[in-house]
Amino acid sequence: MSALFEPYTLRSLTIPNRIWMAPMCQYSAAPTGPDAGTVNDWHYAHYSARAAGGAGLILVEATAVSPEGRISPGDLGIWNDTQVAALRRITAFLKEQGTTAGIQIAHAGRKASTDRPWLGGAPITDPARHGWQPLGPSPIAFDGDHPVPDELTTEQIQQIVGQFADAARRSLAAGFEVIEIHGAHGYLIGEFLSPHSNHRTDEYGGSYENRTRFALQVVDAVRAVWPQELPVFFRISATDWLQENAAEGDTEHGWTVDDTVRFARDLQAHGVDLLDVSSGGNAADVHIPAGPHYQVPFAARVKAETELPVGAVGKITEPAEAEKVLQSGEADAVLLGRELLRDPYWAHRAARTLGVPPRVPNQYHRSV
Repeated sequence: MSALFEPYTLRSLTIPNRIWMAPMCQYSAAPTGPDAGTVNDWHYAHYSARAAGGAGLILVEATAVSPEGRISPGDLGIWNDTQVAALRRITAFLKEQGTTAGIQIAHAGRKASTDRPWLGGAPITDPARHGWQPLGPSPIAFDGDHPVPDELTTEQIQQIVGQFADAARRSLAAGFEVIEIHGAHGYLIGEFLSPHSNHRTDEYGGSYENRTRFALQVVDAVRAVWPQELPVFFRISATDWLQENAAEGDTEHGWTVDDTVRFARDLQAHGVDLLDVSSGGNAADVHIPAGPHYQVPFAARVKAETELPVGAVGKITEPAEAEKVLQSGEADAVLLGRELLRDPYWAHRAARTLGVPPRVPNQYHRSV
């Protein structure tokens, strides 16, 4: 039996296979008005195609817990009930196809208010172009092009913790069965984790325990409202690549793989069921390896040194490669990103390659 096509159970939820779709922003929602942040026909077509294509779990793209938590004006949101109602159409179709519906909830922090990538992706500071003032743990800009974010007060931090909890309630109402907290890629939670972006001197900065406090408060708030029988994921950047790129005599410090292994144990103690292991995004102009599977060793180390299940990501393109990651015990599932953009029916191709009958819609049965 192929490991890729074995079901996987977390708590009381069984996901039909280990081929999962990673969250990938589409930047295609309305920026303002009553439909701001709301899924539309593009999102429905996009996610439905991957469900028909056989993905076991689809994690809907980074969905902001507040308007200022979007990374672009075109991001999805889940801060109101209009957004919930529209998402139900997608989750219902995914379930009809036998695919588990998941969502990633997020706050972009200091990287917020940027243009859509195909329009250049530059920071937007003009409210007339739907821009806003970003927030962050410290008044440190992401790079020379981004504005300096407003430093969050402790009261504002608690408000955002509450926004994550509200987003989790709405996600459940929208029909999702997996929720993932976005703590990677230089979004707000990752900004608190890394000493590169967190220079606070209060209870949310300085020591490892202080820098992880906000993340664990978010996890606790989400876990408190999310059903005990359903899993919570956490996405992390295993490293922000500062230590790996340090020049001789460099005193710059960042989040490291050692920190991730330690934090994985804390996350599991707070009710997280799987760590989605990525990397990077919290510092500009660092060298990230271009080779295949460069992030898989991070997932493998967490799996080897902790008891927390892990998902592996990063330039996994061929079925045999994905199968090897699972057979070797490096991860419990693989999350495909760009490869599923190129080929929505990758799971069908993988099944045929590995000698497994593909799970196809009834309407496509002649193609089997």
